[in-house]
Amino acid sequence: MHVPDGFIDLPVSAATGVAAAGAVAVSLRGARRELDERTAPLAGLVAAFIFAVQMLNFPVAAGTSGHLLGGALAAILVGPFTGVLCIAVVLLLQGVLFADGGLTALGVNITVMGVVTVAVAYGLFRLLVKALPRSRRSVAVATFAAALVSVPAAAAAFTLLYAIGGTTDVPIGTVLSAMAGVHVLIGIGEAVITMLTVGAVIAVRPDLVYGARGLSAPLKLRVGGELVDAEPTSAAAPVATGSTRPVWIAGLAASLVLAGVVSFYASASPDGLEKVAADKGIDRKVEDHAAADSPLADYGVEDVDNARLSGGLAGVIGVGATVAAGTGVFWVVRRRRTAGTGAAETSTVAS
Repeated sequence: MHVPDGFIDLPVSAATGVAAAGAVAVSLRGARRELDERTAPLAGLVAAFIFAVQMLNFPVAAGTSGHLLGGALAAILVGPFTGVLCIAVVLLLQGVLFADGGLTALGVNITVMGVVTVAVAYGLFRLLVKALPRSRRSVAVATFAAALVSVPAAAAAFTLLYAIGGTTDVPIGTVLSAMAGVHVLIGIGEAVITMLTVGAVIAVRPDLVYGARGLSAPLKLRVGGELVDAEPTSAAAPVATGSTRPVWIAGLAASLVLAGVVSFYASASPDGLEKVAADKGIDRKVEDHAAADSPLADYGVEDVDNARLSGGLAGVIGVGATVAAGTGVFWVVRRRRTAGTGAAETSTVAS
């Protein structure tokens, strides 16, 4: 659902860019509370994994494909504020390096694919896990539903922006019905991928899944023939179960294989937004991408003639760049949290 330049006019794109910048600023502050010494190194990996899986377009209807948006996945794994930052990092690198998603439309893409998907998915996820029994199955159900709903929500958000600042004259009802129909189907694929990924992490390291913290059922003891809750041993903080290095290595390896090898077999059909835009005439004023001359444009390496090798190398480079950029961002956020905590403790002792 990467929106190119020319779909939304400049005033609305600029206003959305300001809103997206504000959301990123708020997320930078909020991520300090979400990240700790175990999860901070994994946040960059989550961004890289989302980059890799977004290369895997899957068919959803005749001549139409879809791909992961990733907002639900990021929010549930590392937290909603960190999730917004993950998607922003991915979209920025895709726009600058791979000419995917317009640069003037970067704010539109962050808002639609990042802020809206994270807010809708995580809000619904939290409501469901509170209403359902405390179990891994409930987490799976909540994850599936949250991811599914987040995709048509993003499609509706794009339609709203198009209604305000669309550059072509297409009836809004036509756009909304077309976008909603195809993106419900894409949402099913998003839900399956998200549920399987979250489930895989929970199976090996449930303490690393932000959305699953505090969901374990309390320990019961039998006293006088009745079951009573045992006294909690600590606060709600999850107990570390070992080094995160094996998870990090496995996640990076999976990302490299997906982007470098599996992506060659992805559907070549246009994604949901591209198909709707072409069929309904939304793309009549689309503009050439400012980074169209990038050596990695369109997910291929310039001067490498073999399509399989070119796409694979581009995917590997993209995963490497994303994990490096994401890790750098989250390392700085984590350091600022640590520095702020240290300063507060020093001030308390001095007083």
